[in-house]
Amino acid sequence: MQSEAPRVLLVEPFYGGSHKQLIDLLQQNISGCSVFTLPAKKWHWRARTAALHFSQTLPTCPSHRVLFSSSVLNLCELVALRPDLAHLKKVLYFHENQLLYPVRKDQERDFQYGYNQVLSCLVSDVVVFNSVFNMNSFLSSISSFMKKIPDHRPKDLDQLIRPKCVVLYYPIQFPDVSRPKVEYKVVCRPEEMPDEAQIGSGEFPSSGNQQDDPHESRTDQRPVSKGDPGDQMKPLHIVWPHRWEHDKNPELFFSTLMKLKEKEVDFNLSVLGENFSEVPGIFSEARVRLDPHILNWGFLSRGAYLDVLLQADVVVSTASHEFFGVAMLEAVHCGCYPLCPKALVYPEIFPAEYLYSTPEQLFKQLQRLCRRPDIVRRHVVKVDTSSYSWASLKVHYEALLSTRCP
Repeated sequence: MQSEAPRVLLVEPFYGGSHKQLIDLLQQNISGCSVFTLPAKKWHWRARTAALHFSQTLPTCPSHRVLFSSSVLNLCELVALRPDLAHLKKVLYFHENQLLYPVRKDQERDFQYGYNQVLSCLVSDVVVFNSVFNMNSFLSSISSFMKKIPDHRPKDLDQLIRPKCVVLYYPIQFPDVSRPKVEYKVVCRPEEMPDEAQIGSGEFPSSGNQQDDPHESRTDQRPVSKGDPGDQMKPLHIVWPHRWEHDKNPELFFSTLMKLKEKEVDFNLSVLGENFSEVPGIFSEARVRLDPHILNWGFLSRGAYLDVLLQADVVVSTASHEFFGVAMLEAVHCGCYPLCPKALVYPEIFPAEYLYSTPEQLFKQLQRLCRRPDIVRRHVVKVDTSSYSWASLKVHYEALLSTRCP
């Protein structure tokens, strides 16, 4: 039970996924927080109307000193509607930015969402981004974004916002993987790395036939025998742990696996992640065509999800939109070898040997690893995930939510 008067006001208009995890983490670990949220539904309406809702529901509390919110909230509107909040230290956190959010055609981009984020930055005291890529892409896009205004365009907004900006990586509570569940799989930190040849050097590196509901979860884990030398040659286990949405580019992922199947390359597959009411059609097709390879399909409980990551060998991202990538880092922490686009946030986090530039490079990498799964199982990924852990970042978030500005 909270014993002291609340001094930090945590406001989240879209309380789900990574937004929810961050708010929960701050509330549980930083004293004096009070939380006000809206369910993670109808994102566009939350961005449009959440400020009005919170203007009527946030209490007037003289002990509040800091207001923290994600950039889904139009902070400019909220402060205008609630002048009593203007004196608080206002912290705006960018999980993603709408100036760079992918749309099928630029004409489909709703100007208002990005415009709201710019206005929110102007009234904030501190603007926090979860990666350097997120910050730089936002600031560098403001000028061209504002050119969509037909006349009387504002100038130099990036110069007004930049001094307020800081990068603070998203804090992850990683599971304890000190005792991996798969005997043949190496799971250790970079400081424990053995000397070995790099997988990326040189060339780029089945179950039943039932026709189930393609959106229904399924788990078909194979048992692993201890100490069996044959385990090193079990089919490569590929995992895709992302939201089932177009911005994660599932079309590229599944087309690559279908090409592997056509080449008669053996592999096992787990497709995890959250799916929503509108699922891209490629998932239905892939569920049928790749069925002999599928071990897991669909959203799993947290414990089951981590079990799959501990048993998988390779984690793949094909995203066309990513500003941080919690799922990739969690998988790497569990011992998965990452394959990511050489774009977006990935070069900021992953060394070059884990990046691919073209779909053909992704295919060749997976083909090589499928043919020699023992290589990837002996490899220790050269990413220090502790840098992104709550244990490492807690002190920075405590300073962020103190009354002093950086």
